Amino acid sequence: MRSFTDLTERDLLALAISSEEEDGRVYADFSHELRDDYPDSARMFADMASEENEHRRRLIDVFAERFGPHIPLVQRQEVRGWVQRKPGWQVRAMGIEAVRRHVQQMERDAGRFYQQAAARTTDAAVRKLLGDLAAAEMEHEHTAGAIEQRRLPDEARATEDDGAQRRFVLQIIQPGLVGLMDGSVSTLAPVFAAAFATHSSWNAFLVGLAASLGAGISMGFAEALADDGKLSGRGTPLLRGVVCGLMTIAGGIGHTLPYLIPDFITATVVAGAVVVVELLAIAWIQWKYMDTPPLSAVAKVMLGGALVLATGILIGNA
Repeated sequence: MRSFTDLTERDLLALAISSEEEDGRVYADFSHELRDDYPDSARMFADMASEENEHRRRLIDVFAERFGPHIPLVQRQEVRGWVQRKPGWQVRAMGIEAVRRHVQQMERDAGRFYQQAAARTTDAAVRKLLGDLAAAEMEHEHTAGAIEQRRLPDEARATEDDGAQRRFVLQIIQPGLVGLMDGSVSTLAPVFAAAFATHSSWNAFLVGLAASLGAGISMGFAEALADDGKLSGRGTPLLRGVVCGLMTIAGGIGHTLPYLIPDFITATVVAGAVVVVELLAIAWIQWKYMDTPPLSAVAKVMLGGALVLATGILIGNA
């Protein structure tokens, strides 16, 4: 990799051109991928892509005037110390607010690049050139703010944020909660039945592990096959199935792991404490995301968990 201080004036300008091209492509990709769910933000990113394209043309005109028609390829990843960005698809997967923050960081990074480039040279002509680039980027940042105000007023942002929250609940919280409830509650009976029937921590652990993995696989497939998400808006079946399956395993494995403790009494006490934490977590998620009254959520979850736990202990002692 090359050091930033080793770049010539020609290299710096070529780097600026390639950076503007890349940023414009990123904005265009965001606009294309978000146009169905977030039309106002998509239009904003489309406008920002147009602004980047205009800056690219201005930079190319300056480069051609000073250094000729051939522009060498100098990319950001070739420069030591340049901040590495997450791929666009990964940012989009984190939600609309993450995309907005990513775009703001892109603008700050570009502005910092031009300012540092202008500050490290004492040549008057070069300082003027780089200063113009810094001014262009600052202008772009102000323009981006104006575009956001025009394309994304408070009402539109609130509507998109509400839609993002609803999709998050439908696509992540609901399948995850179903899995967590199934894993935490349904595996109680076999785990504690095996524990009290054999008084062996290792046997209880094996039964709990098998029950958790089996339930996770079963619930994952059931969630993925139940709904393709096209009409319900619940997202891709693969995502929901993975979330549901993993949370099912997590719910069952939580009170299974204590049985790695060799002493049976100690392991059972710890497992019982973990069960209480799991049930409280389920009640909290219901209150936080499903608008279930907290006392009602706790009462229903605790009652169901207690009945299943008692069933397992009674069968184990029979």
